[in-house]
Amino acid sequence: MKGDKFYFSLDRITCPDLYRASDGVHKVFLDIEKKSKLNPLHPIYLFLEKRCLKRASKIIAISQMVKDNIVNTYEIDHNKISVIYPGIELKEINYKKSIDKLSQEFSLTKDCQIILYVGSGFKRKGVKEFLQIISKLDNIHNIKAFVIGKEKNMSYYQNLAKELCVGKQVIFTGPREDVGDFFTISDIFLFPTHYEPFGNVVLEAMNLSNVVFTTKQCGASELLDSECIMRSPDDISVIQKINNLLSNSDKLEMIKEKNRFKSTQFSIENNAAETLKIIDEIIN
Repeated sequence: MKGDKFYFSLDRITCPDLYRASDGVHKVFLDIEKKSKLNPLHPIYLFLEKRCLKRASKIIAISQMVKDNIVNTYEIDHNKISVIYPGIELKEINYKKSIDKLSQEFSLTKDCQIILYVGSGFKRKGVKEFLQIISKLDNIHNIKAFVIGKEKNMSYYQNLAKELCVGKQVIFTGPREDVGDFFTISDIFLFPTHYEPFGNVVLEAMNLSNVVFTTKQCGASELLDSECIMRSPDDISVIQKINNLLSNSDKLEMIKEKNRFKSTQFSIENNAAETLKIIDEIIN
């Protein structure tokens, strides 16, 4: 603390008392994305990141993965880092309302099975791999896959879907205000990201009763059973796992309900309470 002032930062600054590392570790991001370090902003980010992590009295990591990245990259004492998973607004499910609305817009048949992707920045978050996985699924003509999010190279992914012969099965919606309706009607949320410090979309999908598959490079994978965690974005073992679930409605429903129950532990209120405990420790 600086005098009677307490500095709690959600961004990289040089003198925080408490820093919440919500953006992960920039140095790790650069290595994974193979970004050019010639960009003059990157050295500035790296300088601020190191200074911030070294000087903070306490650090909140939004996943164990982020904590490990901080310790291994900057040799920070693991004892001053606490893992507090993000919280979300827990929602009620109104399947009939959502399916009636979206069936009308997208001409969905009653028996079609729905796989969902949500996120902007398609390259890092694995839309190419998403499309490749969709193209290899059994009974593809009974599947609708929605890709929701903003992307400046949208035409590349639309053309890739056509090249993979899933142009009719995959619907690119762009950004949507009603994402909750898509989570509500979908069976499986597939998120083959290359790097995601946490990924609130995973929690949101769980809360609205989706089976979730994501990579171990996603912090929120720590909330999932091991069979739902991909080794990498191009882990093809997920194809058979999805096929098996789509042909076994009892198991599909069981995992969906298990995920919904698990998500209730991660409310905004619980996140705030855990954060306040850390603040109290520093002040007192």
